[in-house]
Amino acid sequence: MSTTTGPPPVDQAGAPEGPRVPPPAGRAPDRARRSQAQLRSGVRRRLRRTRRRVLVVTARAVRRGLHAWRSSLQLRVGAITMLVAGVMVVIVSLVLFRQISDQLLGAKMRAAVDQSLAGVQYAQSEVSGIATSDSASIRSTLSRTVQNLQSRGGAAGDFDVVMVYLSGDAERPAASRRDVYPAIPADLRAEVAEGSQAYRYALVPDATGQPVPTLLVGAPVPTEGQSGDRVEVYFAFPLEQEQQSLEGIRSTVLITCAVLTLFVAGIGVLVTRLVVDPVRRAAGSAQRLADGHLEERLVVRGEDDLARLATSFNAMADSLQKQITQLEELSQLQQRFTSDVSHELRTPLTTVQMAAAVLHEAREEFDPAVARSAELLRAELDRFEGLLSDLLEISRYDAGAATLDPEPQDLVPVVERVVEGMTALAERLGCALQVTVPPTSVIAEVDGRRVERVLRNLVGNAIEHGAGKPVEITLAASSSAVAITVRDHGIGLTPADAQHVFDRFWRADPARVRSVGGSGLGLSISLEDARLHGGWLQVWGLPGEGAQFRLTLPMTAGGELTSSPLPLRPPFLGPRA
Repeated sequence: MSTTTGPPPVDQAGAPEGPRVPPPAGRAPDRARRSQAQLRSGVRRRLRRTRRRVLVVTARAVRRGLHAWRSSLQLRVGAITMLVAGVMVVIVSLVLFRQISDQLLGAKMRAAVDQSLAGVQYAQSEVSGIATSDSASIRSTLSRTVQNLQSRGGAAGDFDVVMVYLSGDAERPAASRRDVYPAIPADLRAEVAEGSQAYRYALVPDATGQPVPTLLVGAPVPTEGQSGDRVEVYFAFPLEQEQQSLEGIRSTVLITCAVLTLFVAGIGVLVTRLVVDPVRRAAGSAQRLADGHLEERLVVRGEDDLARLATSFNAMADSLQKQITQLEELSQLQQRFTSDVSHELRTPLTTVQMAAAVLHEAREEFDPAVARSAELLRAELDRFEGLLSDLLEISRYDAGAATLDPEPQDLVPVVERVVEGMTALAERLGCALQVTVPPTSVIAEVDGRRVERVLRNLVGNAIEHGAGKPVEITLAASSSAVAITVRDHGIGLTPADAQHVFDRFWRADPARVRSVGGSGLGLSISLEDARLHGGWLQVWGLPGEGAQFRLTLPMTAGGELTSSPLPLRPPFLGPRA
């Protein structure tokens, strides 16, 4: 038997197909698991992003709400008024609703009890001659009595009647509706079985089978001559109308509560606005007055307390404007006087200096007393010239004419030049100068002339007040600031002295004689030089522990300082700077 083998199958491109190799058994489930894992990971990421977004939005809303609560008196008064009014209205409404409910249900219950007593008397007359041995007679009597009782009606409204004849353990009920008898509570039946009238509130199905709040009143019916047999009658008064009335009253009370609360809150907000708006206008006017708008005034309306407040504010603004104007005029007069006097004294001072120089150079030809007078004249004229220069400089600061010429400079040579210039004075007073500078250059955009003047003033004061003890000069820099401290170990400063050390012509001890001639304006000019750079000049001191001045300048012109590379308080004294 021979078999013929056909050509191999050819794919659409014309190339014969190779043998079909089924994929590995575990590859497809792996891909499915990876896809599910990626899907779950993506869902988790979205959930985390959503949760973060919700937290951010919530936090932002809480911050805005807290800011509005803290910054708005009107909002706080309105919210508090609404809360208090809401609580009071709710309490009053609950009391009124409770009283209305009690009166409505009480009237219903009194009418139901009276009607049940009349029904018991009628039922007693109907069942007095009932034949206890005849079941048909009992059933017909009970049914007839139930129908007659329901047809009698009464002030309590519609009702259903149930009568039960009990003989031993046997019960023969008769009811106007079959759903009423099973709904009678057991505790009510037990109380009626003891021979007393009782009532209960219970849910009884209506004609459609829906449970309805119902007042059930039960009572025993006295019988004659039947020992061991009892008759009980129950009246079921539906409370649908009362429930509808109470629901209507409840809705009215709720609407009334909301309206009254909003009304009272609106009144509170309106009253608060009447008070807050003038206060806000006064605050805005005070702010503009503080900003330099001295002509700012409030509009006076009426004669009430707010009008008196506006009048007092305007009077205060008038007084402040008058005093500030007078002070400005006096300041301008003082500045002009200082500038004019300084300039006017410059020419005669130059002439006197030239004459004093001639006398000083020829002092060796004079007798000793005259020669000494020529030396003193030359020294005092030099000091007078320094005072005039300082007065001119401080007048330029007062007039706002001082300018800064910043350029990149290495502060290490500046410090070294100042120390070199002060070495002779330090040796004369027996004071050693100790300098600490970084090993590399400290380049900052500063006005070198003004920085050098500040350092000369600080080092000169430290030498003068250092009591012959070493003076430490330290230079340090950070990425944004450069600082120089000058520390002495002399008499020190009290906290009160530290507050006035930069005042013009101030001296801690007026009786103390200066060993270094100065104008009394050096530290004031140094402070203005530091401020012109946008920097700080600060002082620390303790009596008997010496003092330390710290000059902090930004590395770049116009930069803003946030910290200093050097502490103001010496480290060995602790962190309280």
